[in-house]
Amino acid sequence: MSDPAEHQIAALFPGRWNRNYVATKLRTDPLYTALADTLGHSPFPLLDLGCGLGLLAFFLRSRGIEVPILGLDYDAGKIDSARQAAEKSGRRDLSFAHHDARTGLPEHHGNVSILDILQFFTPSEQENLLQLAASRVLPGGKLVIRSGLRDGSLRFKVTVLGDLLAKATFWMKAAPTHYPTREDFERVLSPFGSVEVTSLWGKTPFNNYLIVLSRPI
Repeated sequence: MSDPAEHQIAALFPGRWNRNYVATKLRTDPLYTALADTLGHSPFPLLDLGCGLGLLAFFLRSRGIEVPILGLDYDAGKIDSARQAAEKSGRRDLSFAHHDARTGLPEHHGNVSILDILQFFTPSEQENLLQLAASRVLPGGKLVIRSGLRDGSLRFKVTVLGDLLAKATFWMKAAPTHYPTREDFERVLSPFGSVEVTSLWGKTPFNNYLIVLSRPI
């Protein structure tokens, strides 16, 4: 992402810390480009679970993707910042709400993203959320997930330490509970369509993967 675009998005957010975080995140994290490439040609609205500050929504808008987006997150403070940024941006069809995905999902038909939250759920909660999310995807649509995968790698150990540090610094409200495996995603999501799992490390040290469920037409 170009520096001007990074700074234009970062400037939407209240507080110097948030602005510096947003600019750095957009510059170093491969997630946003990967999701824009994956979802860019779809006309379907997007339900963004674990939206945080709403960076995916603002990044997609910067790429000219104008579908309606609803972002949900457990952290009410981040949602408040996302709403302020949306109001300042003047962008249409961007909505953000405080929500605990353990309580279910709102009515939605389109594409769904789940970003960096599954490790905070128990195995049964993960399976339930994945099934609910997959059921919200329209034929021809996608469920796109970014998650750390549980394996024996050094990257996995660094991922756990990163999540523990995020909790210790109060950036995240909970410590990690359980990391899914590649086989977990394939088992739960395969009944809904084709599943592709690819590494999404970029320049980060984390054991992050992109999991894409494509529902057949």
